[in-house]
Amino acid sequence: MKVLVLGSGNVGKAIAYDLSQEFEVWVGDKSKERLNAIKDFANPIKVDASNFNELVDTMRKFELIVGALPGKFGFTTLKAAIKAQRDMVDISFMPENPMELRDEAEKAQVTIIVDAGFAPGLSNILLGRIYQELDELREGIIRVGGLPKVAKPPLYYKITWSPYDLIEEYTRKARIIKNGEIIEVDPLEKIEKVKIKDFKFEEFVSDGLRTLLENIRAEHLEERTLRWPGHLERIKVLRELGFFKPENVEFTLKVIAPLMQYESDDFSIMEVYGRGTFNGEEKEIHYFLYDEAKAGFTSMARVTGFTAAAITRLVAEGSCIYGVIPPEILGMRADTFARILNELKERDIIIKRW
Repeated sequence: MKVLVLGSGNVGKAIAYDLSQEFEVWVGDKSKERLNAIKDFANPIKVDASNFNELVDTMRKFELIVGALPGKFGFTTLKAAIKAQRDMVDISFMPENPMELRDEAEKAQVTIIVDAGFAPGLSNILLGRIYQELDELREGIIRVGGLPKVAKPPLYYKITWSPYDLIEEYTRKARIIKNGEIIEVDPLEKIEKVKIKDFKFEEFVSDGLRTLLENIRAEHLEERTLRWPGHLERIKVLRELGFFKPENVEFTLKVIAPLMQYESDDFSIMEVYGRGTFNGEEKEIHYFLYDEAKAGFTSMARVTGFTAAAITRLVAEGSCIYGVIPPEILGMRADTFARILNELKERDIIIKRW
C-alpha cells in the first residue's frame, strides 16, 4: 500500500518512520531541507498544501493519506481527501469543527480519523474507554504536557511541535463542560499549580476536548495543559501586549522561537481521570503515561507519531466505517483500544491504569 504523509516535521518524520516498516511511504512537504531528513526510510515528494487542486491530484496517487501539517491547513486537507476519495488520518490542531464534513465523507465512502495524535488523540481514546466502562461519567479531567527536561529561562519551554499551534493554545477560547453545559473560557484566565508524581507544574485550561464535547456526556469535563512554573505568566504578558495577534505572529515567532529552541531532551506526561458510578457504586479510573525522548525522536514525536501510525494501520485494514470518526470512538471499542495500547507498548510507550 502506498501511503502519503503530509508534513515532514518532527512528528511527520516519526509517523513515516514507523509506517515504513510495512508500507511504501512517501512524505510530502514544500521544504527541501526537511524532506532530505526522511530519505533513509521514505520517499520525498514536494507538495504545496496551500494549492488545493494540486493537493487533490497528489492524493489520488496514493491509497491512504496521513496529515501532519499545522492546524491552519487541517480542514482544507480533509476536504481535499474527500474530493480525492482517499482515506485519511489527521493530527492537525485545526480551529474548525471537522465533524461538519461527516456527511461529505460518508457520501464519498471514505474514512477519516481526526485528532489522531497525542492530545487530542490518545487522550480521547483513554477517556472514551473510561466512559465505556462506567454507567455514568460525572467528571473527566485530562492533564497533559510535552516539556523539556531542562526548563531554561526566560520562557522555560522548548518547542517540540508546530509553534503556530502552540500560540493557538494560548489564544483560542477553551471549551469545557461545566454543570452539564458547554461553555467557553479564557485559557490563561486561571493559572493553577499542580503536582503529578514527583513533578510540580503550572496548568491552564486548553481547548483540547474538541469532539469529546459532542460524544461524552458528563457534568464536568476539562483538558488542562501542563507547563513548568514561570512560563505561563510570561506568555500571558506577551498576549496582553498584542504579540499574539494574527498580524504580529510572524514577528513574534522570530523573536521568541529561538528562545525555545535549545539542547534538552523532552518528556511527555499524561493523566486521564474519570469519576462516576458503576453498578450503583462510586468508581474512579485513572490512566497515566510518562515517556522520554528515544532513538533520535523527541518524546512528543513518539507519543504523537506512533499513536497516529497505530490508528493508520487500523484504517489500512478497513477496521473503521466510512465518515469522520473521532478518536474516542476507537477507545470505546475494546478491540481497537487494546490494539492501539499494545502497539504503543511495543514501542516502549507504557500506559498504566488504576
